Amino acid sequence: MLAHTLAAMATILTAATNPGDHADPKPLRAVPFSSVQLTGGLLAQRQAANATGTLEQNLHQCEITGRLDNFAKAAPGAPKGGKHEGYFFNDSDVYKAVEGASDILAQTHDPALDQRLDQIIQLIAKAQQPDGYLYTYYQLGEQGGTDSRWTNLKDMHELYCAGHLIEAAVAHNRATGKRSLLDVATRLADHIDSVFGPHEGARKGVCGHEEIELALIKLADLTGDQKYFRLAQHFIDLRGDSTQRETFGEYCQDQVPVREQDHVVGHAVRAMYLYSAVADLAMRTGDQGFIDAMERVWDDLTTRKMYITGGIGPSASNEGFTTAYDLPNDTAYAETCAAIGLVFWSHRLTLLHADAKYADVMERALYNGVMSGVSLDGRRFFYVNPLASRGNHHRQDWFACACCPPNFLRLIATLGGYMYAQSEAGDAIYVNLYSAGTADLKIKNLRVRLTQETDYPWQGLVRLTVEPNGPVHQSDPIEICLRVPGWVDNPSEVTVAINGDRLKAEPERGYLHLRRAWKPGDVIELNLPMPIERIAAHPEVKANQGRIALQRGPIVYCLESADNDDRALEGHVRALILPPEAPISADFRKDLLGGVTTLRGRAFCTEPADADWNHRLYRPARARPVEFTAIPYFAWDNRDGGAGEMLVWLPESESLAERPLDPTIKPTASHCFQGDTLAGLYDRLEPTSSADGSIPRFTWWPRKGDGRPDEWVQYDFTSPRRVSTVDVYWFDDSAAGGGCKVPASWRVLYRLGDDWLEAKSAHPGGIKPDTFNRVSFRPIETTGLRLEVKLQDGASSGILEWRVE
Repeated sequence: MLAHTLAAMATILTAATNPGDHADPKPLRAVPFSSVQLTGGLLAQRQAANATGTLEQNLHQCEITGRLDNFAKAAPGAPKGGKHEGYFFNDSDVYKAVEGASDILAQTHDPALDQRLDQIIQLIAKAQQPDGYLYTYYQLGEQGGTDSRWTNLKDMHELYCAGHLIEAAVAHNRATGKRSLLDVATRLADHIDSVFGPHEGARKGVCGHEEIELALIKLADLTGDQKYFRLAQHFIDLRGDSTQRETFGEYCQDQVPVREQDHVVGHAVRAMYLYSAVADLAMRTGDQGFIDAMERVWDDLTTRKMYITGGIGPSASNEGFTTAYDLPNDTAYAETCAAIGLVFWSHRLTLLHADAKYADVMERALYNGVMSGVSLDGRRFFYVNPLASRGNHHRQDWFACACCPPNFLRLIATLGGYMYAQSEAGDAIYVNLYSAGTADLKIKNLRVRLTQETDYPWQGLVRLTVEPNGPVHQSDPIEICLRVPGWVDNPSEVTVAINGDRLKAEPERGYLHLRRAWKPGDVIELNLPMPIERIAAHPEVKANQGRIALQRGPIVYCLESADNDDRALEGHVRALILPPEAPISADFRKDLLGGVTTLRGRAFCTEPADADWNHRLYRPARARPVEFTAIPYFAWDNRDGGAGEMLVWLPESESLAERPLDPTIKPTASHCFQGDTLAGLYDRLEPTSSADGSIPRFTWWPRKGDGRPDEWVQYDFTSPRRVSTVDVYWFDDSAAGGGCKVPASWRVLYRLGDDWLEAKSAHPGGIKPDTFNRVSFRPIETTGLRLEVKLQDGASSGILEWRVE
């Protein structure tokens, strides 16, 4: 008993040491994912779905979309005239799928998967040219064929594809020990070095889409051949240097040299891949110029340009960044690949600085912006991840540009590698993520097993059992550093105990440092409080003024129609008002969405524009209380029947809430494009122009005039309505190169019994863009109105708003 007490006291003393003792930590190294096994909880669920549904979907889609066939067609001796299938960069999807599959193979040792990978690698290897070049798009004669090699580094992604091949080869070699793909990768890397390397007579160029840089560093680490490291460094040094080459500008983070960059710009995925490579480089060289630049860019990203979900890149036009605090919700791009890239970069910075603030962002992106990108069964995907939807955004089986599904596959397969790290000095273990499972580490010539027991992220209690396979001496203790997440609002409420003895410890750089001569069976209990937090955005984020988001632990929540379809809301979650005093409670639902903690509360909702307001200007206010349920953002659009509305940022006042759709109107049409919605006809959102892409719309796309019968759109009323005016605001995106224009003509019909009759007007329906076009007629009482529309030849058309008075 006395020895136990003395050991606890020793831990207390070292846990409360001066922060200066850890003020300048050395870089960490990650514990390989192959040494970590997830045994339960959310991360294990996601990894299991990844190893079955996501893996199979990726390999299957690469087969049926011609991505694998491109390699077979490009092989010497293949029949001439084979046409390349899909985008010019489609090779990269195969490489990422191979990488993810290899990482899964490293854990499952599945003979069938091993054989399947051998077959794919054989296809890839046969397509390689004698000098090492491999890029099936040019090899199959597209856009000039092999004569076009390396002629358009900005746009054509040869080096990008090469980077993903190298990453796949490294993963496959580590999983199997085989050199079949590694030999292909090293021959290609040697060829690239001969063309672009840091030697006399080489070409000075960089890739428009970064990726090759981080891949070459991985290849150097695996093979020990430092020429690959020097080539990666050379590519990074050349980027933005207009004294040596013509630069590509901000879209490719190529506007100024990397050491001079101070804010994040351009394509979000490219930026994350570049800065991941720069972090790798800085960790190995200690280059302070790179470290300082990343700090500036990191600060700009995380304090001005990142969504609460960890999503980044708000703009579809450049798949990337715009200005500070420009974070719209409905039109948020927030590509899944970009959030994955943020995990990559954040993890590297965590290792470089041993500072938990980077792991905080890694965790935020992982649990929200990344996990939202795939369905719970692992088979359907989001490319973009908006923070609000009107019911017309759904997961897809695959994409023509399919970068996200295989990217997700390879990240989730290696989740264990993000959980733990070790100090380079070999005397400290860092715990960065919490999830049930085991980790086997080698430290101080000992084997140490850490076992986590926890229901994180649903609960904040974490039990870690420490099992060294030999004695740890008091004179040479081991430090275990537990991350205190940044979402903990009051770190003083965090408690930690060893074998039941409570410790006093202050976080340093976000970690509790527990230094001790650990004995087999020692148990650490970390308790992280998980209150429900109402999160406000910076006042400069215009989209979220007067709104709050709900978060508990690392999980960001949203409202979805499926959980809020009672008579008050009827699924229209945008009508909900969450005043500051509204009570909210947490409730774990084992039967819902694979088992999630929901948030439930009582709020209010706006009233529909029902018939009670007809011919009345004023009436007593009628507050409508409503019960609401919020689910984790990552789990939305996972119910049968598809998603309805979804909302992350909730208004605190009625002025920001939308009125529910008029329940007395039922819209139908001759056709509605799958990406549009009939609700856009009568959602009372005022367009700013006929090309307004920020609000829902209805279109007949892709139907065009071209001699087709007239199209129609119709309102059916639940009871007879007296009407005399309709106003129509046409959708027209032709000025921006779109396929919709105002129609050639249109007319209004009304239902009389079983017949449709024309509503006679003194003038024909207007076709002016950027305004409401009004048609007035003698008042009629009817149960339905129809617009009959003749489309222009060669063009489709649509409607942003149709008002009836």
